Amino acid sequence: MIKMSIIEKLDKSRFKKARKAFEEKDVQQHILSHSHENIAVEPWHKTSQGRYIAPAVYGASDGIVTTFAVVAGAQGAGLSPLVVLVLGFANLFADGFSMAVGDYISDKSEREYIKTEKAREEWEVKVNPEGERDELREIYRRKGVKEEELESFLDTITSNHDLWIDTMMHEELGLMEDNEGSPLKSAMVTFFSFVIAGFMPLMAFVFSSFISVFADNMFLSASIITALTLFTVGALRYFVTGKKWIVSGLEMMVTGGLSAAVAYLVGFIFKAVFNVQV
Repeated sequence: MIKMSIIEKLDKSRFKKARKAFEEKDVQQHILSHSHENIAVEPWHKTSQGRYIAPAVYGASDGIVTTFAVVAGAQGAGLSPLVVLVLGFANLFADGFSMAVGDYISDKSEREYIKTEKAREEWEVKVNPEGERDELREIYRRKGVKEEELESFLDTITSNHDLWIDTMMHEELGLMEDNEGSPLKSAMVTFFSFVIAGFMPLMAFVFSSFISVFADNMFLSASIITALTLFTVGALRYFVTGKKWIVSGLEMMVTGGLSAAVAYLVGFIFKAVFNVQV
């Protein structure tokens, strides 16, 4: 456990240095991060924990934007705080559950499809190895591998059965098998990140009975809390996209604000046209 902890820390540090070198176009830093000593102890970049960053960030993004859109729309229509809470929580859990189910089905279906295609490739290599080798030959010929190097290149690949199958999957089908993590965990991460982030716009309404500042300024308080949460979630996208955190944060905050403005306008127009009084 201690040895693995040290390796993981080395890898994390090396990965951060490599990313920083790319962002700053620092060649010397890049060379250092790719030294033999660092690479030799490196586990694969994509850990089972790391793969859940994307569903967590995007689940939170959707949760905060869609819930605040509901709050803004209800506020624009002049609905009571109780109605805002009912609509907000209904959207929060229903939409969160829907996203989680969609994430689970999508992830599971993709894994099953890749598994089926891998079984087909294994069968084809077994019954017609020359045909599969010809396919690889044509693929790499089109990629520009020189004819005098092509056969020895193919010999290297086809001498290892697993390498051959993986190469066919990637080069012919554009697929990569992913055995890390689980669809169920990914769905749970999506759901809980959606619900936790989506609760933020409702916080002022929930605690308005206990905190006077919320009671006196419910929508303003909800807007400020939401803006801060949007920026935070947007900044966390850095770990997925590599984009500068301040840019991602501001981008998320502006996008969410525009969505809320549209929802508020729709509610306001609805109220004006139908003279809604709730």
